[in-house]
Amino acid sequence: MPLKWVLADTPDKDKLDLLSEALSVPKMISSVLIHRGIETYDDARRFFRPEWQDLHDPFLMKDMKAAVDRIILAIEKKERILIYGDYDVDGITAVSVLVLFLRERGNDVFYYIPNRLKEGYGLSESGIAQAANLNISLVISVDCGITGIAEVAYARERGIDCIISDHHEPGVELPRAIAILDPKRGDCPYPFKDLAGVGVAFKLIQAIARKLNLEEETYQKYIDLVAIGSTADIVPLVDENRVLVKKGMERINRLENLGLKALAESAGIAGKPIGTGQVVFVLAPRINAVGRLGNAERAVHLFITDSESQAGEIAKVLEAENQHRKDIDEETFQEAIALINETYDVESERGVVLAKTGWHTGVVGIVASRIVERVYRPTVMIAIENGIGKGSARSIPDFDIYSALKQCEEYLIAFGGHRYAAGLTILPEKISDFRAAFNEIAKASIPEELLIQKIIMDSEITLPEISDKVVRILNQFAPFGPQNMRPVFVSRNLDVVGSPTVVGRNHLKFKVRQQGVVFDVIGFDLGDLLYRLSPGESNLDMVYVIEENHWNGQSKIQLRVKDLR
Repeated sequence: MPLKWVLADTPDKDKLDLLSEALSVPKMISSVLIHRGIETYDDARRFFRPEWQDLHDPFLMKDMKAAVDRIILAIEKKERILIYGDYDVDGITAVSVLVLFLRERGNDVFYYIPNRLKEGYGLSESGIAQAANLNISLVISVDCGITGIAEVAYARERGIDCIISDHHEPGVELPRAIAILDPKRGDCPYPFKDLAGVGVAFKLIQAIARKLNLEEETYQKYIDLVAIGSTADIVPLVDENRVLVKKGMERINRLENLGLKALAESAGIAGKPIGTGQVVFVLAPRINAVGRLGNAERAVHLFITDSESQAGEIAKVLEAENQHRKDIDEETFQEAIALINETYDVESERGVVLAKTGWHTGVVGIVASRIVERVYRPTVMIAIENGIGKGSARSIPDFDIYSALKQCEEYLIAFGGHRYAAGLTILPEKISDFRAAFNEIAKASIPEELLIQKIIMDSEITLPEISDKVVRILNQFAPFGPQNMRPVFVSRNLDVVGSPTVVGRNHLKFKVRQQGVVFDVIGFDLGDLLYRLSPGESNLDMVYVIEENHWNGQSKIQLRVKDLR
């Protein structure tokens, strides 16, 4: 699908000059910073060198005092506590953080993650019943619970107090819990609304530590797990999330957590630089796999064990499960593409709703994301089993898929999520009506121009402007993720040097030259664009990001192409 190239506006010259002078950086760097809302030296300090004190006061969050008081009471009375989490990376890391922190306080702390295939998402009565059987007096939910009205009521009947810690959109009615921590509550004054579930759990242990006058290291030492969960949940890496992930990445690279170390070793990335890319594409899929295909509690066990051999054994299981998951992914993706080819007119349809008996509920979210990449339409994938459809929805920018599902709720048994990703439950006989309603909403909300995928370019530069100093500064823009992606540049009238080739699995590899400066270029999965390259002619316009390629102990500047003409 052709991309629309959009060059960001050139910043005001005075702003550009002032920032370049204040930071002693080239104007191409200042331009990128200004596009990200960084216009002063102090802004740049917080961006490049975020500190712990840049975090917000946890007690600004609604109900935080009530949550902390109840947990401290449980600590003092040595009550049994259950941490109840979601089965994705965000939930798994949030459970691990709270279990480790509270066990260190001396409590019997148990954990429960529902089986994705049998119980589905969120609090369940069977989970609460298990808590009662264990004589639990306090349940703390993480990354779920904001819609668990009936389940919290059931817990109260069993004499169990509940604290909800979540980051999803609340409904009109809230559970009657002891405390509900969720920055997205309409009445919550917390200044940053986009924490991951593990981020909210981290704010909770930060608040407990402060109330108990504990050393900061007692909660800061879990920042590696916070960074993994936040990165994997694709939250915006700005404001407080940037602090958490930046600090967390420093700790991740030390591999102090035995489970994390074993996972990195089994994945083949131990001893190499680990950034958000390695978390999203290497570590997170392995952590997710056990929850997608069965029991996610094994992943919690990986992160909380103090046995190196045990961590190694669990990491091997995650490796095998992830390979199995990838095989199922690919089969489901091919079946979904076949359905689209048979039943959808992508040129006229605005939304895609696919359903099939036999699809694995644990992979439909991943496949929905791949379908969005392929057809650039909001997509809902529904797996039908035992008379129930369980679906995952993924969106494109500028289309709020949670809001769309809310407008279709008459056809749904249940739904939840946020503007970019959501889940739903539906009766198979309602899918046809839901598909029609969803498509009408998409048609009304998505004008034609939004269906053309844009590539936003930060700045137009020449190849001689790319120096070692520039690359060092660009590396400090990390961690990269939503709202802080790698800076994108465009250069025009480049020479293609030598003979371009297609390597590996359809990757484009070639060299470009301008004013005597030559760089290697790699284009992942862009082998189909080989025909656009004409060696010996200064006619190539290229959109790319600047990276370092680490190979055989050496680093070399490399341009990763995103599109070319």
